[in-house]
Amino acid sequence: MEKKLIGIDLSIASKEVIELLLDDPADITIYSEIYKTNQHRPEVLKLLYEHPNTPLDIVNKVSESLSLPVKTEIDKEIELRDFPTEEAKQKKAKSIHQCLHSLSIGEKIQLALRGGKEIRTVLLRDPNREVVMKVLENPKITESEIEMAAKNPQIPKEALRFISKKRDWIKKYPIILALVSNPKTPPGISISFIGHLRTHDLVILEKDKNIPAALRTAVKRHLRIRRK
Repeated sequence: MEKKLIGIDLSIASKEVIELLLDDPADITIYSEIYKTNQHRPEVLKLLYEHPNTPLDIVNKVSESLSLPVKTEIDKEIELRDFPTEEAKQKKAKSIHQCLHSLSIGEKIQLALRGGKEIRTVLLRDPNREVVMKVLENPKITESEIEMAAKNPQIPKEALRFISKKRDWIKKYPIILALVSNPKTPPGISISFIGHLRTHDLVILEKDKNIPAALRTAVKRHLRIRRK
């Protein structure tokens, strides 16, 4: 897992990347990492201090560094109470989406590896192949996200191949079905999974004109064998 994080230097990450990570981190350790690697950047420390999700111990380390007022548990509770309204969540999701599109490829790659679900959802649809591949390496990515990626006909073929080689992922039926149903999945991959599919799903695939002809032919052949 550590190898996947090599090259991500939070000490020089742009303010925009830091803000997105604070809003939607893959895990809570990011707050401590940002604090430790940005002692030389008071503007970043202030972002930590002001963000409602920053753990109180980190907030008060920042308050000491910047000579800001110390916060209490009550202060944090008030901040959090005001933050997660439905309107605020929608605003945050929209903001994340807009900010991501204005970033460079390098910044997107940083976020692909360390960002939370909102960030990953947007970047899995990024037109840059390398960004998409890095999202798949995010250690916090979930099986439901992999299923959605495997269903996406716009995703790079390299990503579909990557998914098909991950044993833990292809143990899950919805992911296998998504791979086989995706017209962009190379037939050599999709055909290899036919035997794992339920008859009901094979019947649907047999009539699907969007999938490659070679796959439909293989599905028909497999159904004939099952019906004997």
